[in-house]
Amino acid sequence: MRNKTQSFISSKLIFICCSVLVLFILFLKRESISSSSNSNTREEYHQKPKCPSTKQQCTKLPISLSDALVHYVTTEITPQQTFDEISVSKRVLDKNSPCNFLVFRLGHDSLMWASLNHGGRTLFLEEDKAWIETVTKKFPNLESYHVVYDTKVKDSNKLMELERTEGCKAVSDPRDSKCALSLKGFPADVYETQWDVIMVDAPTGYHEEAPGRMSAIYTAGLLARNRYDSDETDVFVHDVNRLVEDEFSVAFLCRGYMKEQQGRLRHFTIPNHRARVGTPFCPVDISRRF
Repeated sequence: MRNKTQSFISSKLIFICCSVLVLFILFLKRESISSSSNSNTREEYHQKPKCPSTKQQCTKLPISLSDALVHYVTTEITPQQTFDEISVSKRVLDKNSPCNFLVFRLGHDSLMWASLNHGGRTLFLEEDKAWIETVTKKFPNLESYHVVYDTKVKDSNKLMELERTEGCKAVSDPRDSKCALSLKGFPADVYETQWDVIMVDAPTGYHEEAPGRMSAIYTAGLLARNRYDSDETDVFVHDVNRLVEDEFSVAFLCRGYMKEQQGRLRHFTIPNHRARVGTPFCPVDISRRF
């Protein structure tokens, strides 16, 4: 009887030991699989792309745009144009960019204009050489030329009389123009580039001894009329609340070419006169008034 009892106990112990061993082996195997799975998950996580697979979405933010974001978020200086005024030019740039964009003035809004024309060429014409050095030192990606103006606001009435002369109605390269308003001292690159958009927001024009924007407005119109690779050029003039900007923009960019006015900003579309032989300097129809 005792032998049978001992034999039963021995068998039971063997069974329990075997069961424990099997469970232990299963536990170790499960841990091994779990560890391998976690390792693969970590490896896949580290290898996972940092952005979606489409090429456009994975493109790194250009330095010019990141500079603009940081600058305008951290500065307390705001552009001279209002939101509504800027929105007019932005709509045109949204449609045309990347394009060739010529801006008369290097200012606090220059980084914004260059960013809105990302991928295109934005060139700034500035009268203050020291200011160019200050701005381009901080933002070396901005392209700017120093220019000199030889007019005075106090002479604007006399210069307005040139509107009636044939020399100022003739369309040609500004360097060859017989009009006294034509600016001829720019680098050759300015005359040889076909500008899609032009912004006249300089030179200084708020006092009698300032150069004023008489020549800048006239030359912008001449550059637009003389281009040969497109039908129209969008030209903007800022500060039209002042007499010079008001009268000279209407006279030399033409009321009939005016598309819109928002606040102190006027928008003109100037046709290419090379492709339209016989086109008058200003259209006869002046029914669009603002």
